[in-house]
Amino acid sequence: MITANAQNANIDKEAFAHTFSIVAKDPGTGEMAIAVQSHWFSVGSLVSWGKSGVGVVATQSFVNPAYGPNGLKLMSGGMSAKDALEELVKQDEGRDYRQVAFLDVQGNVAAYTGKLCVEAASHIEGDNFSVQANMMLNNKVVPAMAEAFKAHENLPLAEKMIEVLKAAQNAGGDIRGKQSAALIVVGPKKVENSWEEKKIDLRVDDHQNPILELERLLKTARAYEHMNKGDLAVEKGEVDIALEEYGIAEEMFPDNLEMKFWKAVAMANSDRLKEALPVFATIFEEDDNWREMITRLPKAGLLNLTEEEIDQITDL
Repeated sequence: MITANAQNANIDKEAFAHTFSIVAKDPGTGEMAIAVQSHWFSVGSLVSWGKSGVGVVATQSFVNPAYGPNGLKLMSGGMSAKDALEELVKQDEGRDYRQVAFLDVQGNVAAYTGKLCVEAASHIEGDNFSVQANMMLNNKVVPAMAEAFKAHENLPLAEKMIEVLKAAQNAGGDIRGKQSAALIVVGPKKVENSWEEKKIDLRVDDHQNPILELERLLKTARAYEHMNKGDLAVEKGEVDIALEEYGIAEEMFPDNLEMKFWKAVAMANSDRLKEALPVFATIFEEDDNWREMITRLPKAGLLNLTEEEIDQITDL
């Protein structure tokens, strides 16, 4: 039920993204991240915000999305996480219903939990991180998140964020259940190109097990990071490096035909056609479209073989 005071603050018009989240920084790499889970559709489109060289923001409970872009703008101008959050909370008539956390590029954190957020609601600020939650099953969720962050200090930041979400869910999680999750990782330095803004940007908008699905997507993203490195090596003519990167990706996802294919292409380009042929045969057996792909690569300069050698592949 929305009270009269809530209506005056336009709370009745805002999304109910009651949730648990973490904002954090890796002091070693300088990366900053936000991860979130909620029993609400597409929580990542409202709650999670980040900008390289600036910081990250989580805005939840009765969500006021303006905290995201406005908070990043203030921090981009040199304001600390604490000062930026205080400035925006002061201007917000619906502050009692908000839960917000800021982290700036220096690793400073600031969190706010309005007095009318639905219980169990709280936050914990720590070194380079803040965890916060509202409408939880119990009051064990937030402490479990803080402990999980500290316990997995040796993991890369993105993987550490997943472990924090798991800990929250295992401690009881959202009293309503689970539906969506998101993870954003940004770098320590400002970037010129918008497409370089986010190092990782993953969302699970509607799923029975959103955290596990988010973990699967992160593993997939890591594998494709190696695929991208392999592609860059091919462009530079560094075939051995390409083979190594494609091989790592294939080990992570051995059933992925794309990864098998480009590894086989790299092998063929490095005078290892004999080794590549059985790999191509396995791929063609599962999906014959890859056979046609072989015929298109020479013109693009991606397969440097004689016509006779290409025929050996396509005749498999």
